[in-house]
Amino acid sequence: MSNGDIMREVQPTERKTMALYFSLPILSWALYDFANTIFSSNITTIFFPFYLQEVIGDNEVLNQIASTFITYANALASFFLVLFSPLFGVLIDRTNQKKKYLVPFALISIIATILMGVFAPIQADTQILGLPLGLLLVLAAFVVAKFFFNSSLVFYDTMISDIGNEREIPLISGYGVAVGYLGTLVGLTVYPFVGNDNFHEAFIPTGILYLLFSLPIFFFFKDQPRKAVVEKKSFLSGYGEILQTFKEMKKHKSIFLFMIAYFFFNDAIATAIAVMAIYASAIVGFTTGMFILLYLVSTISSIIGSFLFGYITKRIGAKSAVTMVATILIIALITAVLATNQGLFWIAGSLYGVAMGAMWVTSRTLIVELTPTDKRGQFFGLFAFSGKISSIIGPLIYGTITLVLAEHGNIASRIALSSLLLMVIIGLVFHVRVPYQKVKI
Repeated sequence: MSNGDIMREVQPTERKTMALYFSLPILSWALYDFANTIFSSNITTIFFPFYLQEVIGDNEVLNQIASTFITYANALASFFLVLFSPLFGVLIDRTNQKKKYLVPFALISIIATILMGVFAPIQADTQILGLPLGLLLVLAAFVVAKFFFNSSLVFYDTMISDIGNEREIPLISGYGVAVGYLGTLVGLTVYPFVGNDNFHEAFIPTGILYLLFSLPIFFFFKDQPRKAVVEKKSFLSGYGEILQTFKEMKKHKSIFLFMIAYFFFNDAIATAIAVMAIYASAIVGFTTGMFILLYLVSTISSIIGSFLFGYITKRIGAKSAVTMVATILIIALITAVLATNQGLFWIAGSLYGVAMGAMWVTSRTLIVELTPTDKRGQFFGLFAFSGKISSIIGPLIYGTITLVLAEHGNIASRIALSSLLLMVIIGLVFHVRVPYQKVKI
């Protein structure tokens, strides 16, 4: 019997909601979602794209080129995660240690975020690969920050099975995501100090906030007892264990089918997050201030969706809940593709916010339900692997479409966004085929 199973057995059958949410391990765990969402929203979604548009974009054609830079930088970070995330999962299963690895990965991401702010003001005639030195250094720091941010999440997500039983996990998952999106609101407090230009000035404050709200999990979350080491194995030998898991695919049909579905869902979500700012600006004429307001509304929708789908998942089961979320995402993307005015884009942004918050609540719960305890870290690593392959392919497809069709102006972005809609539909086709039996509550 594993430590996770023992923990679930000795926990109370049902903790009251407030006692659950404000227990120190769960609160410190949720606050890391709060911390890293500040990075995700401020850097990935808002200020880094606006910084690139400010530095590169002068017209419709250059706006498409800026979109390409954003998507390619995100794809490069995801490429490195594809190489290593499965090994991180194996490492968890071998050692039962999560915080031990989360802390240094988070710190490297924080330092790289601060360095983005240090590099951005550099004014030099030196160019490398046709890019100004300052811009190239910011791009490199972003790739490092994004890689280690996502790497830390492999360890963070598996922590959920250490802090709750089967009944509690849907609520804890929803709570964590909702608290995370509150981090977006705090992160946006840097906007009044940045204004409508010099967007790089948001990078250093974002890194500081990221660090500040990571401290609770650094100090208050405790790893489970370390597993006894039967034999020492090299880090890279983990690929052999992953290969063996793939050979046992028939035994784990449900989780592998959902992994394929999640690949397509994440493709749409991750790419849309990366391009949302420039798309809103180029297609429906949102100013920076209007987009910030839209993002606030979308964030509130995400918070509501996260809490709501925690309870929905508990009631109807994780598989049905994922189906509902995917349907909402399809409606949001159709509305965004066809939007001809700002009103329609407000609707699209609000629906997307609900789907974005709820998808990870429902997916994370379904992963826990479908995976065997002794391979849970490995499967979370494989899901990060699946998600990040899609985070390469999605941005590459989107960026290539905007690059090839750049001379056609804004129509290029509408066609690129339509590719994300197709991805969600394909994911839904695979998802409905996942064998599933609802956990009894």
